Amino acid sequence: MFSLSFVSLMLLGLGLMGLRVFWWGFVWGSMFMTVVSVLIWYSSLDLFNCFGWFFTLDNLSVSLVSLSAMVCGLSVLGSVRDVLKVSNKVGLFVVGNWVLMVALFYCFSFGSLFSFYLFFEVSLIPILLIIIGWGYQPERLQAGKYMMLYTVGASLPLLILIMKYLSNNGMMFIGLVNNGSWSFSWLVLVCGSLAFLVKLPVYGFHLWLPKAHVEAPVAGSMVLAGVLLKLGGYGLVRVFKLLSFSSCASLTLILCLGLVGGVVSSMVCFSQVDVKSLVAYSSVGHMSLVFGGVYSGVEWGLSGALCMMVAHGLCSAGMFFLASEAYKFYYTRSLYLVKGGLVIMPGVSLCWFLMCVINMAAPPSLNLWSELMLVISVLSYSSLFMLLCGGMTFLAGVYSLYLYSVTQHGQYPGWVRGMVWVEEYLNYMVCLGFLVPLVLIVFVLMSFLYFFIF
Repeated sequence: MFSLSFVSLMLLGLGLMGLRVFWWGFVWGSMFMTVVSVLIWYSSLDLFNCFGWFFTLDNLSVSLVSLSAMVCGLSVLGSVRDVLKVSNKVGLFVVGNWVLMVALFYCFSFGSLFSFYLFFEVSLIPILLIIIGWGYQPERLQAGKYMMLYTVGASLPLLILIMKYLSNNGMMFIGLVNNGSWSFSWLVLVCGSLAFLVKLPVYGFHLWLPKAHVEAPVAGSMVLAGVLLKLGGYGLVRVFKLLSFSSCASLTLILCLGLVGGVVSSMVCFSQVDVKSLVAYSSVGHMSLVFGGVYSGVEWGLSGALCMMVAHGLCSAGMFFLASEAYKFYYTRSLYLVKGGLVIMPGVSLCWFLMCVINMAAPPSLNLWSELMLVISVLSYSSLFMLLCGGMTFLAGVYSLYLYSVTQHGQYPGWVRGMVWVEEYLNYMVCLGFLVPLVLIVFVLMSFLYFFIF
């Protein structure tokens, strides 16, 4: 409903006032939709009964709808210099981002798993066009091919599982399907999880992610890390509730592989020489904790997975934006050459510091809250995972501080620009758009907890 009204206003502005109003109309419209969805998120209405069985607007879906609107709007705002200032196919760029945002809205809102699968695949088309159309290097075609083959190929078993259930029952709405409706077996577990393990991604299915991030423009990287990876976590939560949970060898094995992969990907961060690749591999490590929280089988883990998806969506998108802005200064993203940011851009260096410490789950950030919930839920499944969870938490702090110290300290190269660009205020606006919710949501949650206890 919101998306249809939004597209009508956008098309009206495009027809009457031109591309510039179309661009800023998209940004302000996205922020308006973020505010509306957040108000719905924190309202006391029973949204599921309010909107009927066709849409499933619970706290999980509405929170990710809010995240989608905010990240898409800030990604377009952060692309002003790359697209709007140079008139690089402005209309197509905004239309592509709008189509992607509407597909994400419907993907997170539909109650039918088949409709969710349909828009899960449709969301690949606009992000592929954004990577190919506004990417940096000729290798973007290979990156797009990797992304399509991995995601589409891994989602075919899920489609077969959904079609088999539809043929037996005639419908598959999340609200009408009881927990444990699917018979639990290792084959059903693999078929129902493989598509989301690739989309999340878990280490071992992640090879498409660094390639896509390196070749994508700033808007593509922000949306890819901020929202599209959360489709995997959202799908895991929805599908896992349909399984009759029981501790078995296959579930424990997959959980072990996910957590071990998180530790390995955190160690791989130290071998990266590209800023974007380092941030991409850090996303793999954080999403492994989401995977562990979902498959721990407790309600605390599902709540922690939701908090981590929101927190990581904001933090990783902000770090990718800062990496793209550093490229405009240094003309490279190599960690061997990106030095002295504290001297030449102190304001942006402060944003780097805040993003890095939030990425390592420093208080008072939403990342700390979510990591505590996820670690507790994983340890409730088995205390043997204590070493893996501790290793991921420790390595996240180390590579976050490593990224900040390497890029912001030292002597900057001689070819770096000696003046600050005119659009510096825009960088602060985008960074504040990511930083303020990461801290503000924590105080809102603490106020709710205080009200609940006392």
